[in-house]
Amino acid sequence: MKKSALLIFIFIALFTSCSIDDDNYNNFYLEVIPIDSVEIPESFVLGETYQIDMTYTKPNGCYYFNDFIYEVDDQQRTIAVVNTVYTNLNNSCEEDAEAEEVTVHFDFIVLSNETYVFKFYQGEDENGEDQFLLVEVPVESE
Repeated sequence: MKKSALLIFIFIALFTSCSIDDDNYNNFYLEVIPIDSVEIPESFVLGETYQIDMTYTKPNGCYYFNDFIYEVDDQQRTIAVVNTVYTNLNNSCEEDAEAEEVTVHFDFIVLSNETYVFKFYQGEDENGEDQFLLVEVPVESE
């Protein structure tokens, strides 16, 4: 997960780089945010599309939803939320704003009749090991 986040950050940084001498330049970085909770159906039907909702805590007003990291490995899906964090104090973000719960979603199309395993990123433990909420969702026939 850490390598994926780093690769995504490098890719974005290379293609969005600007001169740091520009006074209007907004400094930012990308941060993978732990997912607090997930709303996902108990089962899927082949060929159907489902909205999967994830709630995370935005630490302050300088964090903005950017995208998902979404990795596919056979029937396993690993998902993490990525925020853009602005660091320029001239920006309109509010560093002293209260932490806030944010819900984001993506649409999932069921393309296989085998059980899907979702791994939702929930941060690191005290040893720096990635932690995941594991959810298995079987696919039922109609």
